Amino acid sequence: MEKLGRETESIMAERFSKDTVIALATERQGRPYVRYVNAYYENRSFYVITYGLSAKMRQMKENPAVSIAGDWFTAQGKGENLGYFRKEENREIAGKLEKAFSSWIHNGHNDFSDENTCILRLRLEEGVLFSQGTRYDIDFTE
Repeated sequence: MEKLGRETESIMAERFSKDTVIALATERQGRPYVRYVNAYYENRSFYVITYGLSAKMRQMKENPAVSIAGDWFTAQGKGENLGYFRKEENREIAGKLEKAFSSWIHNGHNDFSDENTCILRLRLEEGVLFSQGTRYDIDFTE
């Protein structure tokens, strides 16, 4: 397994630094739960806008371990609730998410006046990326 390098980071950014649908798996009491989420990749993490009281967030509070799958990519890592979407500390990433998700972010699905509307960070630890017939086993830890 190799540390995330310039080439693999470039492929990750090209492929996932936009509105991307990924499968997100969590676990509760030994049972896996999988759902699709809209995500945005940046700097070793995927970011998702979600509801802080949702099943996935409750599951990650008990066990933050997650697995994801995307376009010729799988990874494991930890889920982290960054808190309310509009909180000052989230201003920079929230702006990037608003841009990436501009086609649907304000369609009524999200209630940004509700402080339970939060940003979920999926901090990657290791993964496998396929590109142009090459397999990359990636260590995302710094």
